[in-house]
Amino acid sequence: MSKGSDRQFQQLVEFIGAEMDFESGFYNDSYLDRRISARMRRTDTDSYRQYRRLLERETEERELLLDSLSINVTGFFRNPEAWESLRPVLRDLTENNRSVRLWSAPSADGREPYSAAMLALDDPEIDARRIEITGTDINADILEEARAATYETSQTTDIAEELAPLDDYSEYIDQDGNTFRVRKRVRDMITFEQHDLIRGDPKRDFDLVFCRNLLIYIDSEFKVPIFETIRNSLREGGYLMIGMTETLPAACRDDFEPVHKQHRIYRRV
Repeated sequence: MSKGSDRQFQQLVEFIGAEMDFESGFYNDSYLDRRISARMRRTDTDSYRQYRRLLERETEERELLLDSLSINVTGFFRNPEAWESLRPVLRDLTENNRSVRLWSAPSADGREPYSAAMLALDDPEIDARRIEITGTDINADILEEARAATYETSQTTDIAEELAPLDDYSEYIDQDGNTFRVRKRVRDMITFEQHDLIRGDPKRDFDLVFCRNLLIYIDSEFKVPIFETIRNSLREGGYLMIGMTETLPAACRDDFEPVHKQHRIYRRV
């Protein structure tokens, strides 16, 4: 970025924060620039100043940009080897004859919490009857997609391939051509609700929290508050799973011990 374009970029980010009710300060500039530049290409705008003017006059483009800025990149069983490492954790949690509470944050379009539910149902050593799952996201529209539990195979997404870790996904998914809908017995294991992981209050008494592939987009100063929220939401001895390319902030490492370091599974100390 040149000095001129850098100034235009910062002015654009300030406009998005002030006029579009988006907390742009939480996210690092490289993430914001990638998402904004993608919308600029779609709208044939050549500069940040020109794109800001477009946002000033077009409500529809504001909504499209906000949807793009909301972190909703997901998939069923993303990083399948990490899910395999999760099996013994779920077996251990459910063998003690009590309810087990899982939290997916952010849950995006629901594929992560549905994956957890299907993994539990598919493994005879996991007592899925004891598992309750909460999926949360800041984006109300994406939560509606999650509740609808309907997904399409497209040029960029092969749903059948995503479901390959299951022995027979037809037990959990109804398929009609390229449309896949999660069955009711899987949906019934999950509750979706709106929650801001950065500014929202901690939750209580969770046994396992998924916070995968969010931290890579977040500015470093806001990562510690996220982990404090997660820590305070976990029971003592509860588990945390983060993304394969993510690390715990140094200030939080004493709060967690590695269970499977390669696949980023930790236990609250």
